[in-house]
Amino acid sequence: MLLIITGLSLVVGSIASLADAPQFAHSVWIIGGISGLFPSLAWVIRAIKERELGTDFLALIALVGTLLTEEYFASAVIALMLATGSKLEEWAEGQAKRQLESLLKRMPRHAFRIDGDGLIENISIDEISIGDRIFVKSGEILPTDGSLLTEAELDESALTGEPLPVQRMNGEPVSSGVVNVGNSIEFVATSTAGQSTYAGIIRLVEGAQANSAPTVRMANIFGVRFLGIALLLAGFAWVVTGDSKRAIAVLVTATPCPLILAVPIAIVSGMSLTARSGAVIKNGGILEALSRAQVVLLDKTGTLTHGGPAISNITMLPGSDIDRTIQYLSSLEQHSPHIVAQTLLREAANRELLLLPASEIREEHGVGIVGYVDGHQIRAGQLLEKRPAWAVPAFPLEVAVHIDGVLVSVIGLSDPIREESKKVIGDLHKHGVERILLVTGDREETARDVAEEVGISEVHSNVSAAGKMALVESMMRESKGTVIVVGDGINDAPALAAAHVGVAMGARGASAASEAADVVIVEDSLARLSDAIAIAKNSRKKALEASTIGMSLSGVAMVAAALGFINPSEGALGQEFIDLLAILWALTALRRI
Repeated sequence: MLLIITGLSLVVGSIASLADAPQFAHSVWIIGGISGLFPSLAWVIRAIKERELGTDFLALIALVGTLLTEEYFASAVIALMLATGSKLEEWAEGQAKRQLESLLKRMPRHAFRIDGDGLIENISIDEISIGDRIFVKSGEILPTDGSLLTEAELDESALTGEPLPVQRMNGEPVSSGVVNVGNSIEFVATSTAGQSTYAGIIRLVEGAQANSAPTVRMANIFGVRFLGIALLLAGFAWVVTGDSKRAIAVLVTATPCPLILAVPIAIVSGMSLTARSGAVIKNGGILEALSRAQVVLLDKTGTLTHGGPAISNITMLPGSDIDRTIQYLSSLEQHSPHIVAQTLLREAANRELLLLPASEIREEHGVGIVGYVDGHQIRAGQLLEKRPAWAVPAFPLEVAVHIDGVLVSVIGLSDPIREESKKVIGDLHKHGVERILLVTGDREETARDVAEEVGISEVHSNVSAAGKMALVESMMRESKGTVIVVGDGINDAPALAAAHVGVAMGARGASAASEAADVVIVEDSLARLSDAIAIAKNSRKKALEASTIGMSLSGVAMVAAALGFINPSEGALGQEFIDLLAILWALTALRRI
């Protein structure tokens, strides 16, 4: 409404002036100026309460000055500038937060639960309990985390940024917030809606939107200093020339109300872009800290490595059929909830092997599983007998496969290094990180093997949770820049909380790590860390550039006004352009780098 009133007053008054009706024009312009007076007074009072007094106060002085000196056209322009600035703020913040807010709007409100009789009932997602069997139609969003009871084709782009649908197998874990793009699926809920991955991300987003960055406060301090300079220059021009209109012109050209918005707009734009790229940052101050990254401490398991078992080696009894062995083994393992069973099922899926019915299944936790498949007794578990000569090399985790009592295969499993880890280490150095440390509770030999493969020279092994925190605190005392800790486990939580910036890896990591962290990598990819640092550096750069552009142009205009080259009306129009330019430049932080 304010924008409409001030805009109409300026247009109607200008038409009246051109029609040689100056008295009517002045009256209309006065209406516009007074319309902007009351909102600007309210903004200044609010700023005083929040101890963020800046150029809003300067705008109020300029508006009052133009009305008192009968520069009515300039007062209408200033009022229009204030109204436009308010709308620009609303539009710019809407653009910057659009990606974050879209997360909140995607979650379903209802879900389909299959009861004990096999009937499907429509319930609120708040009624979902752990262990419930949930039915999801094609095109619907998964309401909770779960374990698949069927194969699924999912669009995980909202969480991972991956544009292509992915195939998930029976027994694989799935996260809330992903879209079922294939046939109808079923899964067992492993969380409630409020405890789900997506709900946790939403809480992080809400926290990010509720916090302001330290750079915003810095901009307000800068605005107060600019206010002092403007008042001194205006006073000097008045004293030297005796012309009050020169002083008013200086104040008018020094009225960059939307200018202070340029910094938070750039910061929020960066937060939006990191969210789109797969990393949720809890507040703008964290993004600014990321831009000054100097030391990064990386956990091994789940950070540089995948954190779960993968098949590294399959040795076979000479003459045995590997596909037949994997088919029988996986047909049995599909009935086990063990994490190793999921790894073996993925191997069968990769080989496109058809799973067969299994019967008389018995599982002894910590020992193995036994049952009958295709008329053969299959046992999988620990290697209890002497290792045969063909079953080499030995792995820390192995599955021995017996068919009808005969050992036919030994499958070695390990925690593989992420494919992107080596590149990320190089990227971090390119982004200005001076020291990268691998810090793990694992054995020194294993830690050094991983460090050597990815290109890390500084290794700390056999480190406890308390030891990690002590090391972080030591790094923080030594470093002038930001110390970042990256981890995914409960043992990483103290170090994550102690660091300048704690980064939790993956939405499937320990909840304690995510709660303690400042940044959560939603996609299970270490590359999102280097992406977030690059975006943070670019956002801070854009914030400083926007501030420099706005303040520099305002300074030039102020000097021109003090020397009499710009009158109040011309200064008001010029300042409107300066403010718009600064805000648009800040919004370039939304571009992908």
